Amino acid sequence: MITPAVASQALKFPHNEKDPFRIFGLPRNLLVEFRILSKPCSVVRGVTIDVINRLDDASQRSSADHRLVFSGATGCGKSTLLLQALQYCNASDWIVFYFPRAINVVNSTTTHTYDPRTRTYLQPVFAYQTLQRFLTVNGPRLEQLRTQTDVELERRATISAGTTLFELVKAGVKEQALAPTILMALMDELETQTAFPVLLAVDDFQAIYCKSTYRDPHFSAIQPYHLSMPRLLLEYASGQRKFARGAVLGAVSSTNANFKLPLELAEALGLPPPSSGGPYAKRSPVLQDYAKGLERVAVPDALTVQEAMEVFDVWRKDRALPSVPNDELFLAKYTESSGNARDFVWKGLLSSLSL
Repeated sequence: MITPAVASQALKFPHNEKDPFRIFGLPRNLLVEFRILSKPCSVVRGVTIDVINRLDDASQRSSADHRLVFSGATGCGKSTLLLQALQYCNASDWIVFYFPRAINVVNSTTTHTYDPRTRTYLQPVFAYQTLQRFLTVNGPRLEQLRTQTDVELERRATISAGTTLFELVKAGVKEQALAPTILMALMDELETQTAFPVLLAVDDFQAIYCKSTYRDPHFSAIQPYHLSMPRLLLEYASGQRKFARGAVLGAVSSTNANFKLPLELAEALGLPPPSSGGPYAKRSPVLQDYAKGLERVAVPDALTVQEAMEVFDVWRKDRALPSVPNDELFLAKYTESSGNARDFVWKGLLSSLSL
């Protein structure tokens, strides 16, 4: 378990076939790291302990009171921090959702269909994939929860109240066309139940505030809040929808130039505005509403010497270092990278490694 006693230590992730990051996936940079390491692990930092303490508090309170967004320099460890929070919650018997690449909900990689009933564009394939992964990770917990109301399905038999959430989700996994309706019904049920806290973790968080690359019949770009999946995430991020017990965590990234931090989100988080900022820059009132109340958690730009030594030791024990590991090598690479976590590993320790 993560406590202050393990600060600046490397802890390996449990090897479980149904572990959240194995089922939901990982951001690309972490995926490559974990494939190189014989045993995936991460270093517990001071900010990790702070976030874990916040999550312990959130486990008994509404998610509307715990909507945190991790920010910091490129490569400082925001995605790793989000993953640590996810793993902690899963081990603490939370129900967990994880979107490791939220850019995929807005970059037109899956189909979309217009739904006149909700006046939004449904994303049945993405909803189906989400239900499939969610069921694999949270199956035993869903067996203990039952629907409180009937779930009406178009041209299908109604799912009656009292059905386990496991069976509810299974219905969406069996038939892809039902996935968007089942997902919304699932979220409604999870919001009111109090047996388990719920974590919604979103990496590439800024992407759900950016204009999507989906197109309407007039070939105009579709706003994220007109797409079912990003709209759902935005509603939880803004507190318009909330879990009785739980938290919403996000991590912003700057690696994709097509989905940069938008002005509305930057101002809500108190971050420096993008180059298009200024008093006369156009702002979307809708996106401003969706960004209200978010709390920024600043991830330190640099590893401490103790944390960097632990990272160095992990790669040394894994025999992944191309040079002879010694103090001179450590200090040289730590100085060259200015302590930045990603640069320390990739441009420093593994700089001459052929992948």
